[in-house]
Amino acid sequence: MPSGSSARPLSDKRVYIAYTGGTIGMRRGERGYEPAPGYLAARLEGMPELSHPDLPRYVLHEYSPLLDSSDLGPAEWEEIARDIAANYDQFDGFVVLHGTDTMAYSASALSFMLEGLAKPVLLTGSQVPIAEVRSDARENLITSMMLAAGGRLSEVCLFMNGRLLRGNRATKISVGGFDAFESPNLPLLGEVGVGIELREELLLPPGERLQVRPLAGAEVAAVRLFPGISAPLLERILDGELRGVVLETFGAGNAPSRDARLLSALRRASDRGVVLVNCTQCLRGSVNMSGYATGRALSLAGVVSGGDMTVEAALAKLSHLLSLDLPVERVRELMPSSLRGEVSEVQLD
Repeated sequence: MPSGSSARPLSDKRVYIAYTGGTIGMRRGERGYEPAPGYLAARLEGMPELSHPDLPRYVLHEYSPLLDSSDLGPAEWEEIARDIAANYDQFDGFVVLHGTDTMAYSASALSFMLEGLAKPVLLTGSQVPIAEVRSDARENLITSMMLAAGGRLSEVCLFMNGRLLRGNRATKISVGGFDAFESPNLPLLGEVGVGIELREELLLPPGERLQVRPLAGAEVAAVRLFPGISAPLLERILDGELRGVVLETFGAGNAPSRDARLLSALRRASDRGVVLVNCTQCLRGSVNMSGYATGRALSLAGVVSGGDMTVEAALAKLSHLLSLDLPVERVRELMPSSLRGEVSEVQLD
């Protein structure tokens, strides 16, 4: 980051808030909670704490239309990424207000799309709208603004309920709890209580030059294996136009090994150039395709390890690499390797 940027008082810094939609800015209507244009801006103007000298100045950009996070995908991610890039030189950091349902997907995608990032990008939201009396929105927003202006982060992060997570390591674990997200295979980057404590040794170094890398329509999918999954079902999935598939496997990366037709379907897809990535269904731990015969069978069928990546990160990374038009073998080589801190470097297989 620019020399001395962290030494400036927060009141001298500027944060860009991209409001995409989600629970945080919704109001109660006849059909329940729903987004309303201009509503969040009015609520923020009525919050005296946002004018406190310990907080940075902010600009709020409200997207149109405001979307439930279930409706966000690659096109909207690109809009967010290009919005950040267009305002990159004018602001010290960025906060993306986002619904929680797909926040981990968006955080993972943006981590790959924003190549060379040297400033903080914080995704946050809330489980209860900001207008409600007992809401988590105020603390999430205020702390995210402080982290975005703090000058110590240079990556895409997710902040909720006093916990700072690397964006591409996060996954949603709770529908109703304020502690909605977990980083199962990487410690928290920071925790916020009386003070803000960051784990400096875990933070990514700043990039040199920001470039937006769109996810250019690469057809990828996730397939969750289950006991009794049939070879014909898998064949119908793999015989389409897919270029990459994340297989959600059992335990340490295992799948049925006695079904020759199922393994043959994987092998044929791999031979056609489909990139097959092995991710465990378990919340914690890493794929080890050499530990069991069932895992080795997948390796022999052309499946590559996803290590300890979340499925959200694996899908985003696979789409990212395929969008770069790299040779298929190079994509397979890069999937187990860390590009943005999304996977642990040391793998068991």
